[in-house]
Amino acid sequence: MLVAAGDRDGYNMMTASWGFTGEMWGEDCAIAVVRPQRYTIEFLNSNDMFTLSFYGSAGKEIHKICGSKSGRDTDKAAETGLKPVFESGTVYFEQAELVLICKKQFVQPMKKESFVDSEPLRWYPKEDYHTMFIGKIEKVLIKA
Repeated sequence: MLVAAGDRDGYNMMTASWGFTGEMWGEDCAIAVVRPQRYTIEFLNSNDMFTLSFYGSAGKEIHKICGSKSGRDTDKAAETGLKPVFESGTVYFEQAELVLICKKQFVQPMKKESFVDSEPLRWYPKEDYHTMFIGKIEKVLIKA
C-alpha cells in the first residue's frame, strides 16, 4: 500500500506493508506505522487526514519507487506517473484500486520499554521505532 498525507501545497507518499484494519472505539479504523526518518511522517504529523491506497499487481513499480526514494529528493508522482487527487483534506492517487480515507485519531511513537517480548526488537537495530497512526476510516473508494 501507499501511505499518503498532505494537500495541494505539499504531500508525500511512501510504500508500506505493515499496518492493519479493524474496529477501535466503536469505529472502523486503519493503523499505519511509519519510521521517524521517513519524509511522509512530517505530512502525517501536520495533517488531520491520511490515505492508504492499494494498486494490485500493477503497483509493483510504484511500490518500488515509493519505497526506495525519498520525496525530499524526488518527485515520486512524476517518476511513477501517479496522478494526485485531493479530497477530504488529503491526497490519494487516481490509479489506486482501493483507497481508505482516514481521519487521524491517535498517534503514538513506539518505545523500546513498551515491548514485552524482545523478539520484535530485531527489526530495530538502529532503535528507529515506528510511530503508530490510528485513523478512523471516513470513506472507502473502490475502482469498478
